[in-house]
Amino acid sequence: MTRQNRSRAASAATRTNLLALDEPALEQYVKDLGWPKFRTRQMLRWLYQERVHEIDRMTDLSKAERVRLSSIAVIDRVTDCEVRRSSDGTRKLLLRLVDGLVIESVLIPDAARLTLCLSTQVGCTLDCGFCLTGQMGLKRNLTAHEIVEQALAVQDRLEPGERLTNIVLMGMGEPLANFEAVADAVTRLTNTRWGLGIPARRITLSTAGLASHLQDVAGLGVNLAVSLNATTDVQRNRLMPAVNRLHPLNRLLAACRAYPLPPHRKLTFEYVLLAGENDSEQDAKRLTKLLNGIRCKVNLIPFNPFPGSPYRRPTDSDVLRFQTVLRKAGFDALIRKSKGRDVLGACGQLGELVSLQHS
Repeated sequence: MTRQNRSRAASAATRTNLLALDEPALEQYVKDLGWPKFRTRQMLRWLYQERVHEIDRMTDLSKAERVRLSSIAVIDRVTDCEVRRSSDGTRKLLLRLVDGLVIESVLIPDAARLTLCLSTQVGCTLDCGFCLTGQMGLKRNLTAHEIVEQALAVQDRLEPGERLTNIVLMGMGEPLANFEAVADAVTRLTNTRWGLGIPARRITLSTAGLASHLQDVAGLGVNLAVSLNATTDVQRNRLMPAVNRLHPLNRLLAACRAYPLPPHRKLTFEYVLLAGENDSEQDAKRLTKLLNGIRCKVNLIPFNPFPGSPYRRPTDSDVLRFQTVLRKAGFDALIRKSKGRDVLGACGQLGELVSLQHS
């Protein structure tokens, strides 16, 4: 941990980090100060809509209130952030947290959309063999404010005319293994009175397939994506051993069929195509049978290589053949463009071995 981070950690230990408080907790904090209730929303707007770093910037609080608040509280925003730019316009952000650990977020431009990919854990509790993050192991869960902080840091760095339009919880970590913090973060991201005001329909949560927790996602109002990546349990045990031992394909697909989809929405199934592993025509045909009767679309993701991986990216012709089988069976199957590969910012590439932690 750097000297700056040690100083921040000491400050956080003695003063309340306002960002760590959700709305009810901040409301109680304001009440304990003897201040009127409306101060809560004022402070929340400063934190999330104005993205201030200093309490003294909260100018609709009186000078005396700001002095008092500064003596007992702090806005502990990330200050150590490195931006790596890809040749295709993708930007990967490396953010050092107060304890010195580093997380990664990715900002992805695509026509009229500007999508931010957020991390929910430092590392990951799962061990999917085709994902670099899985090789890190789990360092710890992120708090709700650390998840949202990624969006605040990105908004601080948007270029003139840019506007964040979509969010995907597809970065480092398994969101459903940190659900309480993720749900709190979604509240802060979607709140229109004081939060970032991003509509829930423009947020997608991606899970490796924790079947027993799928129903929890429905209450958030966000889109659900399930990372499938195999058409038999033998395959999935090889590619995604930890999650498939707990939630094998039959249990996972039963949970998907029972998921309460809102009208006009579809489940998304993500399928990482690995050359010679799960990309055959027979795999595609099995996939159509597995998904039969589920209102869904399929995102096909050609594997994005990373150093030390034993897997290979399939040829374009193999990817197109796989897509054709799905489309002939009536499925909406899209090939996801790989963006940010030259900065290890594409799907499955987050968690590089050399980062701010080692600088």
